[in-house]
Amino acid sequence: MNCASQPFFTGAHGGPPTYEMLKEEHEVAVLGAPQTSAPVATTVINIRSETSVPDHVVWSLFNTLFMNWCCLGFVAFAYSVKARDRKMVGDIIGAQSYASTAKCLNIWALVLGLLLTIAFIIVCTTGSLVIFQAVLQLIKDYRGY
Repeated sequence: MNCASQPFFTGAHGGPPTYEMLKEEHEVAVLGAPQTSAPVATTVINIRSETSVPDHVVWSLFNTLFMNWCCLGFVAFAYSVKARDRKMVGDIIGAQSYASTAKCLNIWALVLGLLLTIAFIIVCTTGSLVIFQAVLQLIKDYRGY
């Protein structure tokens, strides 16, 4: 193994490269090699691109565990698993169809879950206020105010 240092660029006379030499190398790199009249052979390679199909399994699992009003989260989870199975088999159209249905069910489960949760909070809050006022009224009536 040779450990002697060697210059990176060497000119025609062995010295450092000149501006003209660097300019010529740059032009060759940018413009390419000189064109010849020889026929050019080209090769075209068609690479099949993998279409990314989101299966929404994580979203469906979240809706199944936390916002499973009317079992929409569970049904969305089933469609998500079917979409993943179709994707593994190679049926992209079937996977997209199941994934689209899972996405729609997930959106409905999320919206319905949020609305019903907010309605439950409102009912509990107003209910506790009504009960508090009724108890306060009973205390006032009992003391004879």
